[in-house]
Amino acid sequence: MISRVGFVGLGAMGEPMAAALRRAGFDVTASVHRRRDALERLRALSVNEAADPAAVAAASDAVVLCVPDAPQVEDALLGPRGVARGAKPGLLAIDMSTISPVASRDFAQKLAGRGLDFVDAPVSGGPVRAREGTLTIMAGGSSEAFARAEPVLRAMGNPYHLGPVGMGETVKLVNQIIIANVMIANVEGLVFAKQAGADLGAVRAVLASATASNYLLTEWLPKTWLAGTFDGGFALDLLRKDLAAALDAARASTCPMPATGLAFQLYTASSAQGDGALDYSAIAKSYERNGKQTVADRSGQSPGVQ
Repeated sequence: MISRVGFVGLGAMGEPMAAALRRAGFDVTASVHRRRDALERLRALSVNEAADPAAVAAASDAVVLCVPDAPQVEDALLGPRGVARGAKPGLLAIDMSTISPVASRDFAQKLAGRGLDFVDAPVSGGPVRAREGTLTIMAGGSSEAFARAEPVLRAMGNPYHLGPVGMGETVKLVNQIIIANVMIANVEGLVFAKQAGADLGAVRAVLASATASNYLLTEWLPKTWLAGTFDGGFALDLLRKDLAAALDAARASTCPMPATGLAFQLYTASSAQGDGALDYSAIAKSYERNGKQTVADRSGQSPGVQ
């Protein structure tokens, strides 16, 4: 049974996830990846500090990773100061980053050659649900590896075993493909409505009970673009990174994804305009520029809200 859990990657998601593990009673050890301040806050919760991922692994039965992309996962796992350097045989690596499933399968194979198990377990839910411990967790790995990982994952949210290594990342990328394209559809439709002179409050009220109703339109956009802000949320550049991973996996399986390819280019253009750190609803800014329409109510009240 796993009682000692290491954590690498204490960013906006990783810090509250590590805190959730500690609240669940695990003995948690972490190292600084980019943020010393996050580790200091976790030390106040009795999280142990180690010098690097190798030292984290030496003190742990399982190590969770939550870093930006595949190169950082590779360095944290297989680099000169990586998990594999300090791990004892049988250690379980749980990668909760969002990367290409092609990369996940490669890491799993390399770790297996060193006697280490691997589960890919990306998440959905954002920092708020990470703090609550209610993330949706999509896991890929052998049945045996998932059984070992499940108590750790349950401390952070609701895990779903979706198949072999890489399938967790695959399903997470399905989520990212859909939200990227649905966001563009919402923005395009609302700018079209605004340019035609429609009352956006009435448009949104009708769509809420029509077949076009979707979570982003009813819940996300009223807190971001339609409220005149792109602060917080999910960074456009992170979504763009996820789309690149999805396209990488699609190429490997010869699966055509023309809509996602176009979405990637649109988000890339928005990033080039300096919007990469903003919530991904900032894709609306390019539509507003092109349509010469300002949809958001800059008073801070969403259109149609009384």
